[in-house]
Amino acid sequence: MTGWLTEAVPRGRVAAFRTLVYLFVAADLVIFTPWVRTRVDVPGDLYRPLLIGRLLPLPTPTATLVGVVFWLLLVLALLAATGRAPRLLGWTVFALYLEWMIVAMSYGKVDHDRFGLLVALAVLPTAGRARHGDPTRTEAGGWALRVTQIAVICTYFLAAWAKFRFGGLDWATGSVLARAIIRRGTDLADLIAQVPHLLIVAQFGILAFELLSPLVFVLPERWRLAMVGFFYSFHLMTIATITISFAPHLVAMTSFLPLERVRPVVWARRLVARRRGPARSGDDDDPAPVAGPEPAVGPATA
Repeated sequence: MTGWLTEAVPRGRVAAFRTLVYLFVAADLVIFTPWVRTRVDVPGDLYRPLLIGRLLPLPTPTATLVGVVFWLLLVLALLAATGRAPRLLGWTVFALYLEWMIVAMSYGKVDHDRFGLLVALAVLPTAGRARHGDPTRTEAGGWALRVTQIAVICTYFLAAWAKFRFGGLDWATGSVLARAIIRRGTDLADLIAQVPHLLIVAQFGILAFELLSPLVFVLPERWRLAMVGFFYSFHLMTIATITISFAPHLVAMTSFLPLERVRPVVWARRLVARRRGPARSGDDDDPAPVAGPEPAVGPATA
């Protein structure tokens, strides 16, 4: 079990995952959750902190507190994406983002798509230094990625558990997807809803997929990547039909992928070199051809 948890991975994979995660944190602040800053306009007596916010305890959000967290987190996440000071910046970004999420989720709605990302932020500082493209393997980095993977799969499996806990089999046979389509469905969703019984079949399929998701850990690598591809296709369909993105979860799920093979800087250099093309003959910088000795011509043989 210990060997599985600390299965060594290339440092380049850890570096790529770290950069992606921290860049998403910065993007999250300005694209996905800028509304958190408006929480300070809500009366303080409506603030009901999550359990962790009560245990610490954390103060009721104010305009100053949220503003400081926002700007510090934005700057430090971008710095952490470079890979510098992985422990110092990593722990600081995790603490700030945790506070950002507590503020966001303490007013009545808790999104479960951020669990995997929060776990990734918590464990990445333990991976140590890692450089892009480095093939050297690291067990510390492997542990960080494995724990993130477990969190991603727990998001699926525990979602199925919650469905059974609060809805039982009625969740699968009810009108859950129908209500979601009525509230926020797209034109594609409207077409799907017209097919008799298809939404009920889809609800059973969602339950089966979530319950069977832990199988990803026992599959050979080729099939594991195929299953992760199915996870992404599921979320693509979710976006296309009921406009729910699960973006933080999708970022955390890249912990399953061989990210060390994705090297945009190298690709960019090759693209530039390809566009420049081979050097033209006759350029001033080209060396003049050196004449070699004339080939000897012998007598013809019969």
